[in-house]
Amino acid sequence: MKVFGFAGYSGSGKTTLIEALIPLIRARGLRVSLIKHTHHGFDIDKPGKDSFRFRAAGASEVLLAGGQRWALMHELCDEPEPTLDEQLARLAAVDLVLVEGFRGTPIPKIEVYRPAAGHELLHARFPNVIAVASDVKLDVPVPLLDLNDPAAIANFILETVGLS
Repeated sequence: MKVFGFAGYSGSGKTTLIEALIPLIRARGLRVSLIKHTHHGFDIDKPGKDSFRFRAAGASEVLLAGGQRWALMHELCDEPEPTLDEQLARLAAVDLVLVEGFRGTPIPKIEVYRPAAGHELLHARFPNVIAVASDVKLDVPVPLLDLNDPAAIANFILETVGLS
């Protein structure tokens, strides 16, 4: 599977960009999946639901299955957080996996940058950032992509990973 990532501060527009890219990539007949890394705790389950109760009782994994989707919840307990490679190994095979987060992981990435958010650029600190997508003109030593042109960004990604 080809893997391509996105880096940027919260509020920069990473999720919005990825949301626009997925249907453009699928329209080319490619299968795409996504891994999103979060530094914050999260829970897709709800208190009171059977699956929540099973986890609360101590189940290491709970798999929910239905006619439209399935979801596996794995409790880390005292285990270390899985690496990106370990997470990729759990995914079904697709043409392209998009990754939001994992700034320091050695995969090609686009930095999503909005100066209005008030943060500095990241690309100088992360050598795997191979382009910057922004809503303003910037003087950067890597390709500058128009954040408001997801079709051009999709082309850049697919050319980079050899799926164009």
